[in-house]
Amino acid sequence: MPQVRAFRALRFDPEKVGDLSRVISPPYDVIGPELHQTLLARSPANAVRLDLPEFQAGEEPDDRYRRAARMLSNWRVDGTLRKDGQASIYAYEQAYRVPGSNHRRTQRGFFARLRLEDLVPGSGVLPHERTLSAPKEDRHKLLRATGVNTSPVVGLFADPSGRSVRALAAIASGNPDVVVADDDAVRHRLWAVPEDGPRGDLVASLLAAAGRNPITIADGHHRYETALQYSHERRGNRTGEADPAADYVLMLFLETTKQKLTVLPTHRIARGLSEDGVRDLLDHAEWLFDVQPVGGRAELEAAFASVEVPGGEGRFGLWTRQGGALLRARRDAFEVSLRAGGAALRRLDVTLLQAALDRLCGIDAAAIAAGRLAYSKSVTESFDWVDAANDGAAAAFLLDPTPVAEIAAVAAEGDVMPQKSTYFYPKALTGLVINPHEW
Repeated sequence: MPQVRAFRALRFDPEKVGDLSRVISPPYDVIGPELHQTLLARSPANAVRLDLPEFQAGEEPDDRYRRAARMLSNWRVDGTLRKDGQASIYAYEQAYRVPGSNHRRTQRGFFARLRLEDLVPGSGVLPHERTLSAPKEDRHKLLRATGVNTSPVVGLFADPSGRSVRALAAIASGNPDVVVADDDAVRHRLWAVPEDGPRGDLVASLLAAAGRNPITIADGHHRYETALQYSHERRGNRTGEADPAADYVLMLFLETTKQKLTVLPTHRIARGLSEDGVRDLLDHAEWLFDVQPVGGRAELEAAFASVEVPGGEGRFGLWTRQGGALLRARRDAFEVSLRAGGAALRRLDVTLLQAALDRLCGIDAAAIAAGRLAYSKSVTESFDWVDAANDGAAAAFLLDPTPVAEIAAVAAEGDVMPQKSTYFYPKALTGLVINPHEW
């Protein structure tokens, strides 16, 4: 079973850096070039300088990692970052508007350390995505240079008793240590809760609940695998250290049964279909789907506007310059195409759509790798691409969100989901807590 521990975080000192909103950042993997420059300009102490150090003219390729390590050391010496005196968990709340709607949600979790485990059958940690070598190499070089986790892996756990949710609500009833808003108007609040303090019973309850059953990685697969590689390297160089801090990774733990988490769908845009190909798609969609034609794009936009749609029911939207339709999968029609993977993987909407793209559009795995699919989280943007024939866009396929329970089910069966299946929102901030590989 997972081993979850309190820890002593490095945190920015407001007396040294001022407004904390100037020094936090999104995680590295959602930062584009323009935002990167904005964050660098925001403060000389912005966490992006550690999590995504910039390339500077005249440097060798790996100099940026060494520069990040020097900066981290300097920040610890001058008090920019201070290490908490007591091992704690860090309760965390995010209040936000669901993108594309006026619906507001609040989710709570907590930061702690998770003991690393190999991702093998029977492990207490379950992945649901494949990783790529280039991002892992980047994260490994950074971790080896700095010896800290700058941003967390996000893990999901189930506590149907509701005790975890009640414990976090009790903590959140007190005054937070940190309140910041990010560039997406998400409000983030943080409470440091020492395990030996007056609320130690709540800490113990949360640690026990998160460690009761296997953890599903929701976000941060590259960070997890990099930390595991680093731990194995350190293990080969140890001299009898009983419980090394490098055997743990920073994780944000989110409970999944008693609160609503937001998983945004990623819509697919098919490129390179001829006019005849689009007509064939519209004519032959009934091979796999019950097809309900729509009067215009506004009808489809309205059908996919609700944040309360449960997802996972085989519903899709299709838009082309020749018209559109609401599609509902006839699962029996897909049986011949769905041979690989367990039951959870085969029933995913994204799996059904991948099979439909192959059969109806000729877009198989090789075509996807060659760029025949584009991706967007925006319904409007997807339609605009098609209407303008942007970069060969010919047909947009809309999806509902993937239910969190289905993600956990796929991971539990040892499968991984198709590319661009999940996007958990909002992202946990980088710089609120940093995990040093020391006690």
